[in-house]
Amino acid sequence: MLRIILFTFMWFLLALIIGASGLLASIPPPFPQAVLVSIVVLLLIFFGKSGFFREWSLTVDMRILLLIHLTRFVGIYFLILYSRGELPYDFAVPGGWGDIIVAATAFLVLLFSPTSGFLGFVIYFIWNLFGFIDILLVVMTAGRLAIADPQSMIAITKLPLNLLLTFLVPIIIYSHIVIIIRLWRSKNKGYRTF
Repeated sequence: MLRIILFTFMWFLLALIIGASGLLASIPPPFPQAVLVSIVVLLLIFFGKSGFFREWSLTVDMRILLLIHLTRFVGIYFLILYSRGELPYDFAVPGGWGDIIVAATAFLVLLFSPTSGFLGFVIYFIWNLFGFIDILLVVMTAGRLAIADPQSMIAITKLPLNLLLTFLVPIIIYSHIVIIIRLWRSKNKGYRTF
């Protein structure tokens, strides 16, 4: 666990340095979106190649994977930035509300859902499917808007929102994929603890 924490901390520092440098903001779309996709691909390669990382991902308490999604309350900030004219409606409002709903329902799942059995499987599956679709739509919308009008999405390439592209969203997407894998494996084991 300590290795995972250290790796994540170093990654976070690198994302902060990139944001503070202005590098991401100086590169035209779709490069910032390509960075996000590349990080997700690297995480999946690491999952495939590193026995330690794969084992951790497949055995860590499922509730920890859900805790990550409480960060999606960042959707509130999207709505604030929209009200200031700093983010476009098509990104900030649907994406903001979608993230708020995913974060709130993650909290409810954490509090009330069983972590094994068919009922737990169904609850986690529905929540994960909704959350995964939401984050993919947010990423695609951001990419589409950034290509059409780079200035409209400049806020997500600067601190603090650049951390979404270079840190948080890749972790969120990766966690959704891991939850899918774990649910599938638990189905084959009679819905035992996933």
